Amino acid sequence: MRSICSFPLEPEAALDLLAVLEQDVGVDAFLAPAPPDNEPGFLAGAGPDRELSVTLDTGPEELAAFAFADERPTLGWLAYEWGLSRLGAATAKPCALPPGLLRKYGLYLSYSPGERRLDLLHPGEPEPELRDRVARLAANVPPPAPPRAPARFAGAVPQSLERADFERGVEQVLERIRAGDTYQLNLSIEFTAHTLGCDPFALWRLLFRRYPAAHYAFFRHGAHALLSTSPERFLRVKGGEVLSQPIKGTLKSARSPAPQALVETLRNSPKEDAELSMIVDLVRNDISGSCSYGSVRVPAHKSVFQVDDLLQMHSDVTGLLRPDRHVFDLLAEAFPPGSVTGCPKKRSVRIIDSLEPHSRGIYCGAFLMIMGPRDMDSCVAIRTARHEDSGDGGGRLVFCAGSGIVAESDASNEYHETLAKAAKFLRLIEELQ
Repeated sequence: MRSICSFPLEPEAALDLLAVLEQDVGVDAFLAPAPPDNEPGFLAGAGPDRELSVTLDTGPEELAAFAFADERPTLGWLAYEWGLSRLGAATAKPCALPPGLLRKYGLYLSYSPGERRLDLLHPGEPEPELRDRVARLAANVPPPAPPRAPARFAGAVPQSLERADFERGVEQVLERIRAGDTYQLNLSIEFTAHTLGCDPFALWRLLFRRYPAAHYAFFRHGAHALLSTSPERFLRVKGGEVLSQPIKGTLKSARSPAPQALVETLRNSPKEDAELSMIVDLVRNDISGSCSYGSVRVPAHKSVFQVDDLLQMHSDVTGLLRPDRHVFDLLAEAFPPGSVTGCPKKRSVRIIDSLEPHSRGIYCGAFLMIMGPRDMDSCVAIRTARHEDSGDGGGRLVFCAGSGIVAESDASNEYHETLAKAAKFLRLIEELQ
Protein backbone atom coordinates (compact mmCIF):
# COMPACT_ATOMS: atom_id res chain seq x y z
CA MET A 1 0.00 0.00 0.00
CA ARG A 2 1.13 3.55 -0.60
CA SER A 3 0.88 6.57 1.66
CA ILE A 4 -1.60 9.10 0.27
CA CYS A 5 -0.61 11.75 2.79
CA SER A 6 1.07 12.08 6.20
CA PHE A 7 0.42 14.26 9.24
CA PRO A 8 2.53 15.05 12.30
CA LEU A 9 0.56 13.97 15.38
CA GLU A 10 1.28 13.31 19.03
CA PRO A 11 0.09 9.89 20.31
CA GLU A 12 -2.89 11.21 22.26
CA ALA A 13 -4.03 13.28 19.28
CA ALA A 14 -3.80 10.17 17.08
CA LEU A 15 -6.12 8.35 19.48
CA ASP A 16 -8.42 11.41 19.59
CA LEU A 17 -8.68 11.16 15.80
CA LEU A 18 -9.53 7.45 15.99
CA ALA A 19 -12.24 8.20 18.56
CA VAL A 20 -13.87 10.77 16.25
CA LEU A 21 -13.67 8.49 13.21
CA GLU A 22 -15.02 5.53 15.19
CA GLN A 23 -18.22 7.48 15.85
CA ASP A 24 -18.35 8.98 12.35
CA VAL A 25 -17.43 6.41 9.69
CA GLY A 26 -16.60 3.30 11.73
CA VAL A 27 -13.10 2.22 12.70
CA ASP A 28 -11.54 -1.10 13.60
CA ALA A 29 -8.15 -0.70 15.25
CA PHE A 30 -5.19 -2.90 16.11
CA LEU A 31 -2.84 -1.15 18.52
CA ALA A 32 0.47 -2.09 20.11
CA PRO A 33 2.44 -0.05 22.64
CA ALA A 34 5.95 0.98 21.68
CA PRO A 35 8.55 0.75 24.46
CA PRO A 36 9.97 2.35 26.51
CA ASP A 37 7.05 4.75 27.06
CA ASN A 38 4.27 2.42 25.85
CA GLU A 39 3.05 4.97 23.33
CA PRO A 40 0.50 3.62 20.85
CA GLY A 41 1.34 2.52 17.35
CA PHE A 42 -1.60 1.24 15.34
CA LEU A 43 -3.09 0.07 12.09
CA ALA A 44 -6.75 0.97 11.70
CA GLY A 45 -9.33 0.54 8.97
CA ALA A 46 -11.84 3.37 8.43
CA GLY A 47 -15.09 3.08 6.50
CA PRO A 48 -15.49 -0.70 6.08
CA ASP A 49 -16.69 -1.42 2.54
CA ARG A 50 -16.34 -5.22 2.16
CA GLU A 51 -17.13 -7.91 4.70
CA LEU A 52 -17.09 -11.68 4.95
CA SER A 53 -19.26 -13.18 7.69
CA VAL A 54 -17.59 -16.46 8.62
CA THR A 55 -19.75 -19.53 9.25
CA LEU A 56 -18.82 -22.84 10.85
CA ASP A 57 -18.45 -24.24 7.33
CA THR A 58 -16.15 -21.49 6.03
CA GLY A 59 -12.80 -23.03 5.17
CA PRO A 60 -9.33 -21.57 4.66
CA GLU A 61 -9.72 -21.28 0.88
CA GLU A 62 -12.86 -19.15 1.22
CA LEU A 63 -11.08 -16.93 3.75
CA ALA A 64 -8.12 -16.64 1.39
CA ALA A 65 -10.35 -15.80 -1.59
CA PHE A 66 -11.75 -12.82 0.34
CA ALA A 67 -8.46 -11.62 1.85
CA PHE A 68 -6.32 -11.94 -1.26
CA ALA A 69 -8.85 -10.57 -3.75
CA ASP A 70 -6.97 -7.24 -3.73
CA GLU A 71 -3.91 -5.69 -2.14
CA ARG A 72 -5.68 -4.13 0.82
CA PRO A 73 -5.03 -5.55 4.30
CA THR A 74 -7.77 -7.62 5.89
CA LEU A 75 -8.68 -7.10 9.54
CA GLY A 76 -10.99 -9.30 11.54
CA TRP A 77 -11.44 -12.06 14.06
CA LEU A 78 -12.27 -15.73 14.40
CA ALA A 79 -14.31 -17.04 17.34
CA TYR A 80 -13.31 -20.05 19.40
CA GLU A 81 -16.27 -22.04 18.02
CA TRP A 82 -14.93 -21.87 14.44
CA GLY A 83 -12.07 -24.06 15.59
CA LEU A 84 -14.36 -26.48 17.44
CA SER A 85 -16.26 -27.13 14.26
CA ARG A 86 -13.04 -27.88 12.37
CA LEU A 87 -12.01 -30.32 15.10
CA GLY A 88 -15.34 -32.15 14.78
CA ALA A 89 -16.27 -31.02 18.31
CA ALA A 90 -18.92 -28.37 17.62
CA THR A 91 -20.80 -27.07 20.65
CA ALA A 92 -24.60 -26.89 20.97
CA LYS A 93 -24.41 -23.75 23.13
CA PRO A 94 -25.80 -20.53 21.60
CA CYS A 95 -23.29 -17.81 20.68
CA ALA A 96 -23.88 -14.06 20.62
CA LEU A 97 -21.53 -13.56 17.66
CA PRO A 98 -20.97 -15.30 14.32
CA PRO A 99 -17.95 -17.63 14.12
CA GLY A 100 -15.88 -14.86 12.60
CA LEU A 101 -15.73 -11.70 10.50
CA LEU A 102 -13.22 -10.31 7.99
CA ARG A 103 -13.26 -6.75 6.64
CA LYS A 104 -11.62 -4.48 4.10
CA TYR A 105 -11.81 -0.69 4.27
CA GLY A 106 -12.08 2.46 2.23
CA LEU A 107 -8.98 3.85 3.95
CA TYR A 108 -6.27 2.67 6.33
CA LEU A 109 -4.51 4.67 9.02
CA SER A 110 -1.04 3.75 10.26
CA TYR A 111 0.51 5.56 13.21
CA SER A 112 4.21 5.48 14.13
CA PRO A 113 4.79 6.79 17.68
CA GLY A 114 8.54 6.99 17.20
CA GLU A 115 8.17 9.31 14.21
CA ARG A 116 5.04 11.01 15.57
CA ARG A 117 3.46 10.50 12.15
CA LEU A 118 0.08 9.35 10.89
CA ASP A 119 -0.09 7.95 7.33
CA LEU A 120 -3.28 7.51 5.32
CA LEU A 121 -2.81 4.38 3.23
CA HIS A 122 -4.49 2.80 0.22
CA PRO A 123 -3.15 0.69 -2.69
CA GLY A 124 -5.01 2.78 -5.28
CA GLU A 125 -7.34 5.75 -5.18
CA PRO A 126 -9.65 5.67 -2.14
CA GLU A 127 -13.18 7.03 -2.23
CA PRO A 128 -12.62 10.82 -2.42
CA GLU A 129 -15.20 11.88 0.15
CA LEU A 130 -13.85 9.51 2.81
CA ARG A 131 -10.24 10.42 2.00
CA ASP A 132 -10.92 14.15 2.20
CA ARG A 133 -12.93 13.89 5.43
CA VAL A 134 -10.25 11.87 7.21
CA ALA A 135 -7.50 14.15 5.87
CA ARG A 136 -9.31 17.26 7.15
CA LEU A 137 -9.75 15.73 10.58
CA ALA A 138 -6.13 14.52 10.72
CA ALA A 139 -4.88 17.99 9.77
CA ASN A 140 -6.95 19.59 12.52
CA VAL A 141 -7.86 17.00 15.13
CA PRO A 142 -10.86 18.30 17.08
CA PRO A 143 -10.25 18.79 20.79
CA PRO A 144 -11.48 15.91 22.91
CA ALA A 145 -14.78 16.23 24.73
CA PRO A 146 -14.64 17.13 28.43
CA PRO A 147 -13.47 14.16 30.51
CA ARG A 148 -16.23 11.83 31.61
CA ALA A 149 -16.50 8.26 32.76
CA PRO A 150 -16.39 5.92 29.72
CA ALA A 151 -18.99 3.67 31.37
CA ARG A 152 -21.21 3.34 34.41
CA PHE A 153 -21.77 -0.08 35.91
CA ALA A 154 -24.61 -1.25 38.14
CA GLY A 155 -25.05 -4.18 40.48
CA ALA A 156 -23.03 -7.27 41.14
CA VAL A 157 -20.92 -9.14 38.58
CA PRO A 158 -22.35 -12.66 38.31
CA GLN A 159 -20.06 -15.52 37.30
CA SER A 160 -20.96 -18.51 35.15
CA LEU A 161 -19.08 -20.63 37.71
CA GLU A 162 -18.93 -19.55 41.32
CA ARG A 163 -15.85 -20.51 43.34
CA ALA A 164 -17.18 -23.87 44.59
CA ASP A 165 -18.36 -24.85 41.10
CA PHE A 166 -15.07 -23.83 39.49
CA GLU A 167 -13.01 -25.72 42.03
CA ARG A 168 -15.26 -28.74 41.56
CA GLY A 169 -14.58 -28.43 37.82
CA VAL A 170 -10.83 -28.36 38.48
CA GLU A 171 -11.13 -31.55 40.52
CA GLN A 172 -13.02 -33.19 37.65
CA VAL A 173 -10.26 -32.16 35.26
CA LEU A 174 -7.67 -33.66 37.62
CA GLU A 175 -9.65 -36.92 37.59
CA ARG A 176 -9.61 -36.86 33.77
CA ILE A 177 -5.85 -36.24 33.83
CA ARG A 178 -5.31 -39.20 36.15
CA ALA A 179 -7.48 -41.31 33.83
CA GLY A 180 -5.31 -40.30 30.84
CA ASP A 181 -8.10 -38.41 29.02
CA THR A 182 -6.11 -35.15 28.93
CA TYR A 183 -2.72 -33.90 30.09
CA GLN A 184 -3.56 -30.21 30.41
CA LEU A 185 -6.80 -28.27 30.07
CA ASN A 186 -7.83 -24.62 30.27
CA LEU A 187 -11.00 -24.00 32.34
CA SER A 188 -12.65 -20.57 32.30
CA ILE A 189 -15.30 -18.44 34.02
CA GLU A 190 -17.56 -15.93 32.28
CA PHE A 191 -18.28 -12.63 34.07
CA THR A 192 -21.19 -10.29 33.19
CA ALA A 193 -21.43 -6.64 34.27
CA HIS A 194 -24.46 -4.46 33.51
CA THR A 195 -23.84 -0.99 32.08
CA LEU A 196 -26.07 2.08 32.42
CA GLY A 197 -24.18 3.90 29.72
CA CYS A 198 -21.00 2.91 27.92
CA ASP A 199 -18.69 4.35 25.28
CA PRO A 200 -16.83 1.13 24.36
CA PHE A 201 -14.02 2.89 22.49
CA ALA A 202 -13.37 5.25 25.42
CA LEU A 203 -13.37 2.27 27.79
CA TRP A 204 -10.88 0.44 25.55
CA ARG A 205 -8.68 3.54 25.45
CA LEU A 206 -8.76 3.84 29.25
CA LEU A 207 -7.73 0.20 29.54
CA PHE A 208 -4.78 0.86 27.24
CA ARG A 209 -3.62 3.83 29.30
CA ARG A 210 -3.67 1.76 32.49
CA TYR A 211 -2.73 -1.70 31.25
CA PRO A 212 -0.58 -1.60 28.11
CA ALA A 213 -0.15 -5.03 26.54
CA ALA A 214 1.40 -6.44 23.40
CA HIS A 215 -1.83 -6.52 21.37
CA TYR A 216 -4.88 -4.27 21.65
CA ALA A 217 -7.84 -4.64 19.26
CA PHE A 218 -11.16 -2.83 18.90
CA PHE A 219 -13.86 -4.13 16.58
CA ARG A 220 -17.59 -3.45 16.19
CA HIS A 221 -20.25 -5.79 14.88
CA GLY A 222 -23.82 -4.54 15.08
CA ALA A 223 -24.72 -3.94 18.73
CA HIS A 224 -21.48 -5.59 19.86
CA ALA A 225 -18.09 -3.97 20.48
CA LEU A 226 -15.05 -6.17 21.05
CA LEU A 227 -12.33 -4.80 23.35
CA SER A 228 -9.15 -6.88 23.47
CA THR A 229 -6.11 -6.24 25.67
CA SER A 230 -4.23 -9.42 24.86
CA PRO A 231 -0.65 -10.10 25.96
CA GLU A 232 -0.33 -13.22 23.77
CA ARG A 233 0.70 -13.51 20.14
CA PHE A 234 -0.99 -16.44 18.41
CA LEU A 235 0.70 -16.61 15.00
CA ARG A 236 2.82 -14.14 13.10
CA VAL A 237 3.99 -14.82 9.56
CA LYS A 238 6.47 -12.38 8.06
CA GLY A 239 7.73 -13.20 4.60
CA GLY A 240 6.92 -16.84 5.33
CA GLU A 241 8.73 -16.91 8.69
CA VAL A 242 6.33 -18.25 11.34
CA LEU A 243 6.37 -17.26 15.01
CA SER A 244 4.01 -18.43 17.76
CA GLN A 245 4.45 -17.28 21.38
CA PRO A 246 2.25 -19.39 23.67
CA ILE A 247 1.90 -18.18 27.27
CA LYS A 248 1.74 -20.64 30.13
CA GLY A 249 2.81 -19.89 33.67
CA THR A 250 1.52 -17.08 35.87
CA LEU A 251 2.67 -15.47 39.09
CA LYS A 252 1.18 -12.36 40.67
CA SER A 253 3.56 -9.42 41.08
CA ALA A 254 2.47 -5.90 41.99
CA ARG A 255 6.03 -4.54 41.72
CA SER A 256 7.40 -3.34 38.41
CA PRO A 257 9.96 -4.44 37.50
CA ALA A 258 9.45 -7.68 39.36
CA PRO A 259 12.31 -8.88 41.60
CA GLN A 260 14.59 -11.34 39.82
CA ALA A 261 13.95 -13.85 42.58
CA LEU A 262 10.27 -13.88 41.64
CA VAL A 263 11.14 -14.37 37.97
CA GLU A 264 13.28 -17.37 38.88
CA THR A 265 10.51 -18.74 41.10
CA LEU A 266 8.22 -18.79 38.07
CA ARG A 267 10.86 -20.33 35.78
CA ASN A 268 11.73 -23.03 38.31
CA SER A 269 8.18 -24.04 39.22
CA PRO A 270 7.60 -27.70 38.18
CA LYS A 271 3.89 -27.01 37.72
CA GLU A 272 4.41 -23.92 35.49
CA ASP A 273 7.18 -25.68 33.56
CA ALA A 274 4.87 -28.62 32.87
CA GLU A 275 2.13 -26.26 31.62
CA LEU A 276 4.39 -24.44 29.19
CA SER A 277 6.36 -27.45 27.96
CA MET A 278 3.25 -29.44 27.06
CA ILE A 279 1.71 -26.51 25.16
CA VAL A 280 4.98 -25.84 23.31
CA ASP A 281 4.89 -29.45 22.07
CA LEU A 282 1.25 -28.96 21.03
CA VAL A 283 2.04 -25.74 19.13
CA ARG A 284 4.99 -27.38 17.40
CA ASN A 285 2.66 -30.09 16.20
CA ASP A 286 -0.04 -27.55 15.21
CA ILE A 287 2.25 -25.57 12.91
CA SER A 288 4.34 -28.44 11.54
CA GLY A 289 1.81 -29.44 8.89
CA SER A 290 2.09 -26.06 7.16
CA CYS A 291 5.82 -25.57 7.75
CA SER A 292 8.76 -26.92 5.77
CA TYR A 293 10.13 -30.23 7.05
CA GLY A 294 12.72 -29.73 9.79
CA SER A 295 12.15 -25.97 10.11
CA VAL A 296 10.17 -25.93 13.38
CA ARG A 297 12.31 -24.79 16.31
CA VAL A 298 11.96 -23.45 19.87
CA PRO A 299 14.75 -20.81 19.99
CA ALA A 300 13.52 -19.21 23.24
CA HIS A 301 11.94 -21.26 26.02
CA LYS A 302 10.59 -20.04 29.37
CA SER A 303 10.96 -16.32 28.71
CA VAL A 304 9.29 -14.13 31.35
CA PHE A 305 7.59 -10.75 30.98
CA GLN A 306 5.31 -8.58 33.13
CA VAL A 307 1.78 -7.50 32.21
CA ASP A 308 -1.40 -6.68 34.18
CA ASP A 309 0.42 -6.97 37.55
CA LEU A 310 1.30 -10.55 36.56
CA LEU A 311 4.48 -12.32 35.61
CA GLN A 312 3.85 -14.50 32.55
CA MET A 313 6.06 -17.14 30.95
CA HIS A 314 6.16 -17.87 27.23
CA SER A 315 8.21 -19.58 24.55
CA ASP A 316 9.01 -18.74 20.93
CA VAL A 317 8.07 -21.47 18.46
CA THR A 318 9.26 -20.78 14.92
CA GLY A 319 9.10 -22.36 11.46
CA LEU A 320 9.10 -21.62 7.73
CA LEU A 321 5.77 -21.63 5.89
CA ARG A 322 5.78 -24.15 3.04
CA PRO A 323 5.80 -22.60 -0.46
CA ASP A 324 2.46 -24.27 -1.28
CA ARG A 325 0.69 -22.97 1.88
CA HIS A 326 -0.75 -19.58 2.89
CA VAL A 327 -1.52 -18.02 6.26
CA PHE A 328 -5.08 -19.36 6.41
CA ASP A 329 -3.84 -22.94 6.00
CA LEU A 330 -1.64 -22.35 9.04
CA LEU A 331 -4.49 -20.73 11.01
CA ALA A 332 -6.91 -23.55 10.26
CA GLU A 333 -4.49 -26.23 11.44
CA ALA A 334 -3.55 -24.42 14.67
CA PHE A 335 -7.00 -23.11 15.66
CA PRO A 336 -8.22 -22.71 18.36
CA PRO A 337 -4.94 -21.77 20.04
CA GLY A 338 -3.30 -24.53 22.05
CA SER A 339 -2.55 -22.38 25.10
CA VAL A 340 -6.28 -21.87 25.79
CA THR A 341 -7.49 -25.38 25.00
CA GLY A 342 -5.24 -28.18 26.21
CA CYS A 343 -3.64 -31.37 24.99
CA PRO A 344 -4.58 -33.52 23.32
CA LYS A 345 -6.60 -30.69 21.81
CA LYS A 346 -9.64 -32.51 20.43
CA ARG A 347 -10.25 -34.44 23.65
CA SER A 348 -9.63 -31.35 25.77
CA VAL A 349 -12.09 -29.08 23.97
CA ARG A 350 -14.82 -31.68 24.42
CA ILE A 351 -14.13 -31.84 28.16
CA ILE A 352 -14.13 -28.02 28.31
CA ASP A 353 -17.53 -27.94 26.62
CA SER A 354 -18.93 -30.37 29.19
CA LEU A 355 -17.63 -28.36 32.17
CA GLU A 356 -18.17 -24.73 31.10
CA PRO A 357 -21.83 -23.56 31.13
CA HIS A 358 -21.03 -20.64 28.81
CA SER A 359 -19.99 -20.42 25.18
CA ARG A 360 -16.64 -18.73 24.68
CA GLY A 361 -17.33 -16.79 21.49
CA ILE A 362 -14.54 -14.33 20.79
CA TYR A 363 -12.77 -15.34 24.03
CA CYS A 364 -9.95 -17.75 23.15
CA GLY A 365 -10.44 -17.03 19.47
CA ALA A 366 -8.07 -14.67 17.64
CA PHE A 367 -7.85 -11.18 16.17
CA LEU A 368 -6.20 -11.04 12.75
CA MET A 369 -4.24 -8.61 10.56
CA ILE A 370 -3.72 -10.19 7.14
CA MET A 371 -1.29 -8.36 4.88
CA GLY A 372 -0.83 -11.06 2.23
CA PRO A 373 -0.62 -14.83 1.61
CA ARG A 374 2.64 -15.06 3.59
CA ASP A 375 2.23 -12.08 5.94
CA MET A 376 -0.04 -11.95 8.98
CA ASP A 377 -0.12 -11.11 12.66
CA SER A 378 -2.66 -12.39 15.17
CA CYS A 379 -3.23 -12.47 18.91
CA VAL A 380 -5.09 -14.86 21.17
CA ALA A 381 -8.31 -13.18 22.34
CA ILE A 382 -7.65 -13.35 26.07
CA ARG A 383 -8.15 -10.39 28.49
CA THR A 384 -10.92 -9.56 26.05
CA ALA A 385 -14.43 -8.20 26.65
CA ARG A 386 -17.57 -7.92 24.55
CA HIS A 387 -19.95 -5.01 25.14
CA GLU A 388 -23.53 -5.57 23.99
CA ASP A 389 -25.67 -2.44 23.65
CA SER A 390 -29.29 -3.11 24.61
CA GLY A 391 -30.52 -0.08 22.64
CA ASP A 392 -32.10 1.70 25.61
CA GLY A 393 -28.97 3.25 27.09
CA GLY A 394 -28.04 0.06 28.91
CA GLY A 395 -25.98 -2.96 28.02
CA ARG A 396 -23.70 -5.74 29.23
CA LEU A 397 -19.95 -6.12 29.41
CA VAL A 398 -19.10 -9.82 29.13
CA PHE A 399 -15.58 -11.19 29.64
CA CYS A 400 -13.90 -14.45 30.58
CA ALA A 401 -10.77 -15.57 32.37
CA GLY A 402 -9.30 -19.01 32.79
CA SER A 403 -6.45 -21.09 34.10
CA GLY A 404 -4.42 -24.01 32.78
CA ILE A 405 -4.77 -27.20 34.81
CA VAL A 406 -2.12 -29.93 35.00
CA ALA A 407 -1.59 -32.87 37.35
CA GLU A 408 0.20 -30.62 39.90
CA SER A 409 -2.65 -28.06 40.03
CA ASP A 410 -4.42 -27.00 43.21
CA ALA A 411 -8.09 -26.07 42.77
CA SER A 412 -7.96 -23.05 45.08
CA ASN A 413 -4.82 -21.68 43.44
CA GLU A 414 -6.35 -22.06 39.98
CA TYR A 415 -9.41 -20.07 41.08
CA HIS A 416 -7.26 -17.23 42.41
CA GLU A 417 -5.17 -17.23 39.21
CA THR A 418 -8.37 -16.91 37.17
CA LEU A 419 -9.50 -13.92 39.25
CA ALA A 420 -6.06 -12.33 38.84
CA LYS A 421 -6.43 -12.52 35.06
CA ALA A 422 -9.90 -10.90 35.27
CA ALA A 423 -8.67 -8.24 37.73
CA LYS A 424 -8.22 -5.37 35.26
CA PHE A 425 -11.90 -5.55 34.29
CA LEU A 426 -13.15 -6.21 37.82
CA ARG A 427 -11.21 -3.24 39.23
CA LEU A 428 -12.56 -0.94 36.54
CA ILE A 429 -16.13 -2.08 37.15
CA GLU A 430 -15.80 -1.44 40.87
CA GLU A 431 -14.33 2.01 40.24
CA LEU A 432 -17.10 3.01 37.81
CA GLN A 433 -20.05 1.77 39.87
